[in-house]
Amino acid sequence: MFRKVYKLVKTTNFYAISAVYPKFNNKDKTLVFQFSIKHEQNLDCGGGYMKLLSGDVDQKKFGGDTPYNIMFGPDICGYATKKVHAILTYNGENKLIKKDVPSETDQLSHVYTFILRPDATYSILIDDAEKQTGSLYKDWDLLPPK
Repeated sequence: MFRKVYKLVKTTNFYAISAVYPKFNNKDKTLVFQFSIKHEQNLDCGGGYMKLLSGDVDQKKFGGDTPYNIMFGPDICGYATKKVHAILTYNGENKLIKKDVPSETDQLSHVYTFILRPDATYSILIDDAEKQTGSLYKDWDLLPPK
């Protein structure tokens, strides 16, 4: 049995919601990070992200600057930025994927999926179509250069 505690935060043009879930451990298991998003209007600059937070987050202080372990979702800003962010926190630093993963930019609903496997491989899917796949060690700067 688990409990959900939601907290909605609104700042100028930004919304955030969080929920408390029971402890889990995905060691030697595949982690599937998935959500659906629909932009109700054409975006000039914006996006939608899902974050996996640590268990010690203070819900009363939750906001955009709250530390996270994973951040994933589309980012659209002007003509230059139309990509999916896949950010992993490693040794206290946020590491952005080095490959470009184009995001959807229309006003339809889309399902974004980030799959992390125990063999250090990953897949990013949009609407069940694989957009990127590879190695966590090659596609993020997680390890120091040789």
